[in-house]
Amino acid sequence: MQSHHADPSVFIRSMATRGQLGGLAPATADLTLLLDAAGFSTVLIETVGVGQDEVDIARLADVTVVVLAPGFGDDVQALKAGVMEIADVYVLNKADQPGIDKLERELQFLMGLAHRPDGWQPPLVRCVASEGDGISAALAAVRNFRDSGLGSQRAVQNWIIRLQAMYRERVSVRLPSAEVAQAAEQVATRKVDPYTIVHDWLQRY
Repeated sequence: MQSHHADPSVFIRSMATRGQLGGLAPATADLTLLLDAAGFSTVLIETVGVGQDEVDIARLADVTVVVLAPGFGDDVQALKAGVMEIADVYVLNKADQPGIDKLERELQFLMGLAHRPDGWQPPLVRCVASEGDGISAALAAVRNFRDSGLGSQRAVQNWIIRLQAMYRERVSVRLPSAEVAQAAEQVATRKVDPYTIVHDWLQRY
């Protein structure tokens, strides 16, 4: 579903993940490339939520912002395995609500346990989005990460992964489904080893 906005430079699009793991619709990466080519200087992508599996955004975005609010409770503990490793900026929304201090302390504790190879320490920014408080500080934190050069390094690493994935996808669509099924049966019955099958495909496709 597309939503039109008064500002012609703003494009809003909602896409269903349709069961796709990672929290992103399969076409999200293609759409971001299209918007970039169309001249949009900034593209905001909102994922379906936070959890241990919704981390594909870090392989696509230059800056990953995790928005949390008081009342998460045990959900904050669940962030350790996934989101804690990808967040570049934490925005603590509803900072005027009870529990904001507890939420910040929990995040600071978990950040002390986490280790990022790039050495970046994600800032914690409080805001009240409904009143516009803290929005400027959140944007400044995003710019600080972008200006640090770490975003550019990540972009290169992300494109290594994406280019490899695009190559695999383009090669796989050339394989006739009937041939794949036949090969799978031969491997399953140990008539042919999988390495021979793949080598043959690489030679022919």
